[in-house]
Amino acid sequence: MSAAAIPFDQRDGWIWYDGEFVAWRDAKLHVLSHGLHYGSAVFEGERAYGGEIFKSRQHAERLIASASMLDFEIPFTVEQVIAAKQATLEKNNLVDAYIRPIAWRGSEAMGVAAQGNSIHLAIAVWQWPSYFDPEQRLKGLRLDLAEYRRPDPATIPCKAKAAGLYMICTISKHRAENKGFADAMMLDYRGYVAECTGANIFFVKDGVIHTPTPDCFLNGITRQTVIELAKREGIEVVERHIKPEELATFTECFVTGTAAEVTPVGSIADWSFTPAAITHKLMDVYSAEVQPKKKAA
Repeated sequence: MSAAAIPFDQRDGWIWYDGEFVAWRDAKLHVLSHGLHYGSAVFEGERAYGGEIFKSRQHAERLIASASMLDFEIPFTVEQVIAAKQATLEKNNLVDAYIRPIAWRGSEAMGVAAQGNSIHLAIAVWQWPSYFDPEQRLKGLRLDLAEYRRPDPATIPCKAKAAGLYMICTISKHRAENKGFADAMMLDYRGYVAECTGANIFFVKDGVIHTPTPDCFLNGITRQTVIELAKREGIEVVERHIKPEELATFTECFVTGTAAEVTPVGSIADWSFTPAAITHKLMDVYSAEVQPKKKAA
């Protein structure tokens, strides 16, 4: 059985759990944990390249900020989280890997209110080469248009990477895959283009990149990195509200995320795109950016 086919609760290795390493299969929580019933959990998705976790500090800071938005405090500092992630990577003898820190409310009380519940933090790492099928990725993803929309920021903590906010993403991705698509693009509550179920989205027209303003969805760390890289390469980037009917005017499209990295899109519903110079350039410069930099002697 390939590693990818092994259920996640049956794998070998070590998970960092509340400050200690526990055997992978023993990293458990109670079925009445508040995080499971009420979605009071936050997490990060990160990648390590060559033994170094890309933008580890930014991810650690966002994890703690996300918890604060859900009204709980992770009992570890940014520095401790950074060190724990690196230690977990090394404990599992991995150099190229995916890193998943997650924090949640425990099981002391069951009900909506849980001010006194303990806060837990666990960190797991594993090999995860590509979020999308490699063949699909080369051709450009086929995306469906999701039924669910990203909610009004007055109704959710949209700047938090919170577990509960991904429920409609899972539903939308399942429905897309059931119809033969790789993923789905979501609109926001106003009907503007928002993001995919686990990645931010970009479009190209006349040599200029256009991307939705992240005012009701997560401003991804990979998204921020790609915008910086594009500007470094002299490519203009416009962040604005994008109407779905504008998709017919764009020539290229790609998505970004820690798991997705930079992935070309071939179509969204009935709109078609051709991965070309700008998409390929950003794939290349992003791949170069994430590699550990050689330190001068």
